[in-house]
Amino acid sequence: MVRAPCLLLLLPLLRFSAATLEPCEVDDENFRCVCNFTGPQPDWSSAFQCMTAVEVEIRGGGRNLEQFLKGASADPKQYADIVKALRLQRLTVGAVQVPAPLLVALLRALGYSRLKELTLEDLEVTGTMQPPPLEATGPPLSSLRLRNVSWATGGAWLAELQQWLKPGLKILSIAQAHSLAFSCAQLHSFSALHTLDLSDNPGLGERGLIAALCPHKFPALRDLALRNAGMQTPNGVCAAMAAAGVQPHSLDLSHNSLSAAAPGAPRCDWPSALSSLNLSFAGLEQVPKGLPGKLSVLDLSCNRLNKAPRADELPVVSNLILDRNPYLDPEASKQQDQNSGVVAACAHSALTVGISGTLALLRGAGDFA
Repeated sequence: MVRAPCLLLLLPLLRFSAATLEPCEVDDENFRCVCNFTGPQPDWSSAFQCMTAVEVEIRGGGRNLEQFLKGASADPKQYADIVKALRLQRLTVGAVQVPAPLLVALLRALGYSRLKELTLEDLEVTGTMQPPPLEATGPPLSSLRLRNVSWATGGAWLAELQQWLKPGLKILSIAQAHSLAFSCAQLHSFSALHTLDLSDNPGLGERGLIAALCPHKFPALRDLALRNAGMQTPNGVCAAMAAAGVQPHSLDLSHNSLSAAAPGAPRCDWPSALSSLNLSFAGLEQVPKGLPGKLSVLDLSCNRLNKAPRADELPVVSNLILDRNPYLDPEASKQQDQNSGVVAACAHSALTVGISGTLALLRGAGDFA
């Protein structure tokens, strides 16, 4: 049998038990498999029991995977038939230190697979990812999610990673990033990307957003999520989108501490395609000025509005959401947290959904087309 250490990363989700003696566990339907290598001497080979699973998650216990570098240079063609036979469609790899050549070996191997969704969490990628040979290609992903992943190459990491992916990526989520100042000149266009989620990057801010939204690299963008991303004013976000030339249909600015634009700030022309704007959980005491003139949905729920907005404060909107503001529930306003400004009735909702609004992404989880 061909030895392929990088295949260990192709295998192991969702039913790990701390009491189990095995680091890997597969559900009864052989659909989901999770491996959690937290023991002092992990048996990496146990991951091979996940080869029949559709959803696989591997947690490495913070270990460095340098021991597998020796096999990283192997030509994946020699085990292409094995990879093609895998049912794997969703893969999560987390809590490891990965040398860049090993990550490249993984992506090359996955190029022969049916993988559609890849999630990398709590990873440290060391070294530089070399450009792929002409004949080498990575997986045909529809969704890529990265959370707390550090790269040795700074802002060049996205361009280096992109060259190992087949065109067609539709959903890109980057949270708790160490660098979002992308090397725009090195990036190719994400021609099929319709959802970009930069939530849970509180240090991003509007200046950082301008650096992250590389001009003309996201021509098909429909949904832009910036929850808990350090945004300060809707007008500033509008200016960043205008500079990038993006035309999203929906914009999520919830869970930011938003305020009105500074007096004398130039008015921004919002994207003509924008139809849905989420300003919930933003600590707003009044409706910000300079919003788009017409919207299908405007969500102002769970703010600090003490009176009903006047018609002249609002855009023309088909569906206005004002739930759980103090003027609608005087009793709740008395319990309002003086520090956070979150109405008590909204506190449970915030905990349920989570600051990042991760559940919103699940709408696209089945988007394999």
